[in-house]
Amino acid sequence: MIGDVLAFLRKQLDARLSAEIQDGSDEPSSEKVVFMEGDRMDPIAFKIGAVSLLLINVEEERILRNADRYARKAEDGTLQRGQPDLRLILYVLFVARFKQYDAAWQHLSKIIEHLQHTRAFERASHATLPAGVERLSMELMTLRFSEQNEIWSALRTTYHPSILYRVNLLVLRDRAPETVGRVEEQEIRLERIS
Repeated sequence: MIGDVLAFLRKQLDARLSAEIQDGSDEPSSEKVVFMEGDRMDPIAFKIGAVSLLLINVEEERILRNADRYARKAEDGTLQRGQPDLRLILYVLFVARFKQYDAAWQHLSKIIEHLQHTRAFERASHATLPAGVERLSMELMTLRFSEQNEIWSALRTTYHPSILYRVNLLVLRDRAPETVGRVEEQEIRLERIS
């Protein structure tokens, strides 16, 4: 599912950049937002003339957990037991590598504008969202210089114009929950320990 979400984001942003930024050539337009090439990861090499989309971290969202993590309601209203939902946050780095420095920032600016205008991708307005994903919200992250240094050191390359987005609440659900009977009576027992 994570790969499907990244492919969805790449396709959305590529379509937007292709529509708004013309490269001045008569050739069919090449992709403006690309994934990293698998054989060029050590050392990492970003494609010239494009914005590379790179997943740099996956984190579990723990704040929005249900009180009973193993309980959920089915669409018909019955109570089910299953493994807890896994809510993920993806940290996606967009790196622009162009021969002209201003072209890199032009492309990144268009991405920021688009994601500012469309802060959330919802199933109602984006039918091409991957199956099982109802909503993706995008949040621009501001990194301290030390954090930027850590990311670029881990990538083992020099800094390129880039922006980092946090993609919130990708929910992974148990595909085979069990149906649970209804709770008819609760028993509470208090004991005094002397």
